Amino acid sequence: MQSPVVHVENFRMNFGATPVIKDLSFDVYPGETFGFLGSNGCGKTTTIRALLGIYIPTAGVLHINGRPFEPSQSGELGYLPEERGLYKKETVLDTMVYFGRLKGMSAADARAWSSSYLDRVGLPTKAKIRLDKLSGGEQQKVQLGVTIMNNPKLLILDEPTKGFDPVNSRLLMSIIEERKAAGATIVIITHQMDDVEKLCDRIILLKDGVKHAYGTVEEVQEQFGGTTVKIEADMPLPSSPSYTILTDEHGHSEIALSPGTAASAVLDDLVRAGITVSSFTPGRRSLESIFVAVYGAKEVD
Repeated sequence: MQSPVVHVENFRMNFGATPVIKDLSFDVYPGETFGFLGSNGCGKTTTIRALLGIYIPTAGVLHINGRPFEPSQSGELGYLPEERGLYKKETVLDTMVYFGRLKGMSAADARAWSSSYLDRVGLPTKAKIRLDKLSGGEQQKVQLGVTIMNNPKLLILDEPTKGFDPVNSRLLMSIIEERKAAGATIVIITHQMDDVEKLCDRIILLKDGVKHAYGTVEEVQEQFGGTTVKIEADMPLPSSPSYTILTDEHGHSEIALSPGTAASAVLDDLVRAGITVSSFTPGRRSLESIFVAVYGAKEVD
């Protein structure tokens, strides 16, 4: 097996007497997209800050490419923090060129790359506009460009869709997929479940500083119930030992089948109970319903 790009082992973090991270361990391997999932305040950003040397861990090992992070590794890393850090009184293009120079690019290369990127993300007319005149979503696009402009081998993106509408979220995901296709390893920190199942190879789910799930998307789905069925019906589903009702709202339900139960048998039972079933789709439990199971429905909004 390849050596991990990110290695976290028995990581503990206390703020004063308060434990924030409790014996956390996980690995991120070369070329994968890794989803670091959890609600706000669960410890995701704290872990990343400790990994990057911003916080000093109470205990444990946190390595990037086999050693603690050092500034000399910055050229191979692109970090998009949750709290953005751009010089808002400067123009978009001047800011991007400045950061490109910090990352080792020539001024000409940084300018050419930045102009091409701004065209790609729909901001070609904003190059000479001050950053504080842009919308939050536009500033986010610029910050993302600064993050990826030197083609880093490791991308750490903390809440990358923050401030984005659905169209721009899809644009961001396409850019992430392009970076992965180019060989980058990507860590996405988020509490939004949209696109995670499609985008991520493996995930970790954190709550209150404790790991609640870890593995491939399929392994986590299996851990929390395996086979599920999405159902559209004309009335609420009855309780049954054959399944567990995960969600049931306005005629749209998701159930987890009990071990050894066939989906076809459940459909037969529902029809015999006089329920009109208009849609019956077996699959695997959604990450959103797993998130609800761990956190409760209020955290999904």
